Amino acid sequence: MSIAKITLGTRGSELALTQTKMVTADLQTVFPHLCIERQIIQTSGDKRQDLRFSEFSDVAQVDKGIFIKELEIALANGQIDAAVHSLKDVPSDLAAGFTIAAVLPRAAIEDVLVTAQPYTLETLPQGARVGTSSVRRAAQLKFLRPDVQIVEIRGNVPTRVKKVLGENALDAVLLAAAGLLRLGLLNANLSRIHIDTHTLYGLVLDPVKFLPAAGQGAIAIECRAGDEATIQAVRSLNHAETESRVNAEREFLKILGAGCQTPVGAHTWIKDGQLHMAVRVFNEADLSLPPVEREAKRPVHEAAQLALDLAAML
Repeated sequence: MSIAKITLGTRGSELALTQTKMVTADLQTVFPHLCIERQIIQTSGDKRQDLRFSEFSDVAQVDKGIFIKELEIALANGQIDAAVHSLKDVPSDLAAGFTIAAVLPRAAIEDVLVTAQPYTLETLPQGARVGTSSVRRAAQLKFLRPDVQIVEIRGNVPTRVKKVLGENALDAVLLAAAGLLRLGLLNANLSRIHIDTHTLYGLVLDPVKFLPAAGQGAIAIECRAGDEATIQAVRSLNHAETESRVNAEREFLKILGAGCQTPVGAHTWIKDGQLHMAVRVFNEADLSLPPVEREAKRPVHEAAQLALDLAAML
């Protein structure tokens, strides 16, 4: 390796910093003498916590990465060498001049129903108020439970977990299992969430029934496309199986012209050398319509073609 130092850019949330520590530790294991610095960069999505996603002045901007734009600016001007992202926040159509150099081994892909009472999706009270910032989660929940009320919530993971506590508490919130696990909030048997002095219930949802977001559970490292030295170093961390799966999921979104806030669920798994993908696509113009559901498989190395197959089925 021809570089002596790498500066990693990250958002400042507890989860983002935890994920950057993971990348740092992995790089240090492979390159013990590499100097790794960290730079915290506030994104537009972080700056405007007062706004719901639906209230951003340019809704298209949400799909183009309100959580990565400033990190890409820092990459472009050489302020940082690599940016650490939750892959589901990264637009499927990456801006020119950048590349996803590596993805780490994927964590749990599932969503979690967080409640103060031991509810399931079926036993949530009639008209329950459920918090989420994801149109995919909202659409799937309304598909399964048309009676529930969706409440859009913002904030970091602990802030959203606490929405089921205190005055005007929500009946439930929906969050990604990966973030809860990485922050140590979800216990080992995936059934309880411990935060401050409170113990809450965490129900991990079956990804066959409640499809995850494309890229959910994966950490991505983005570099400048021409920075071969950094790409080579970062590439040493890449997990091939995760890459095949997320490439299929993201390529499917790209073909559809879908973004991070489009109501599409994608579930991939590998069995007997075959990459399987199931998708659930909602009508953005009318979320009350039944979604279109398709499933297909291809050899693992044909991730892009698998996405094309599924898109053609639509």
